[in-house]
Amino acid sequence: MGNLPSETVTPSVPFLNSGVDFCGPFQIKFKTQRKGIFSKANVAIFVCLAIKAIHLEAVTDLTTEAFIAALKRLCARRGRISTLISDNSTNFKGANAELNRFMKLICNKNETLANYFASEAIQWKFIPPRSPNFGGLWEAGVKSFKHHLYRTLVNSKITFEEFETIIIQIEGILNSRPLVLLSDNINEYEVLTPGHFIISRPISAIPKPAILDISDNRLSRWLYTAKCVQIIWKRWENDYLNHLQQKNKWQFEKKMLPVGCLVLLKENDLPPCKWAMARILEVIYGTDESSGSDSSSKNFFTVISKLGSLIKQQLACCCDRGRVPVTK
Repeated sequence: MGNLPSETVTPSVPFLNSGVDFCGPFQIKFKTQRKGIFSKANVAIFVCLAIKAIHLEAVTDLTTEAFIAALKRLCARRGRISTLISDNSTNFKGANAELNRFMKLICNKNETLANYFASEAIQWKFIPPRSPNFGGLWEAGVKSFKHHLYRTLVNSKITFEEFETIIIQIEGILNSRPLVLLSDNINEYEVLTPGHFIISRPISAIPKPAILDISDNRLSRWLYTAKCVQIIWKRWENDYLNHLQQKNKWQFEKKMLPVGCLVLLKENDLPPCKWAMARILEVIYGTDESSGSDSSSKNFFTVISKLGSLIKQQLACCCDRGRVPVTK
């Protein structure tokens, strides 16, 4: 394995070295009347290369001026950036035509964009053509978020204010995901998140009632945006936790999680930005010390199935359900 890029391993302030990706288009309504004016909007996704934090900006069109405006908003809220990395335009062959056109625009480095980057001392880098693996920082969790955001909002006729409210709440959800634990104390459950680097504390969401089962025509516009956020959170959280569960071949022995290890629990109906966690108190072995197939292990399987699957907090592996009793 080759060396990692210096931008990803060098400690720096958030978003000093960033990557950019795009998502869209989405249909936006510019008037609240029944016969409103519809247009398209896209989302610029900025990823901090050092801490994996996410910053989302809504853009009304894919022009140089709109992108520079989004970049200025990023610098005003997160600080000036030094390096910006993006996909090469050839990686957008199957993407939306408008996104493909914009990527060609920035790859050609027109005079307006070049002058702005020169004045702000920003270095723009592109990954090699037809090598999307070089953009590995846009991990599966971010790709899954793009899929669910588009799937949820593609046919929603929402205003630009509602659209911006939704994506900023989704930004908070992405920056609340656990990275590593902060303490080995068995009585502590605090973990390090990208939000700690941005606001020096965990990011939390305003509590809202569960409205996933209520039809859209019974909801006010404000509650409808809350429902969209809850739908995206539920789908993205499930995909993200499944991504953390590494699948190993049966011929390779899986390491048992140690006592005291902090794990994530897969549970339903959790509010946005809320992650269920637990500490392992005891490891229960089977009669062959590995399979966990005796009666005692099956009894624990019933208990564990109520708590949900376990994902190791260090995001390295996942234990087998039914072999590790835990407490919340």
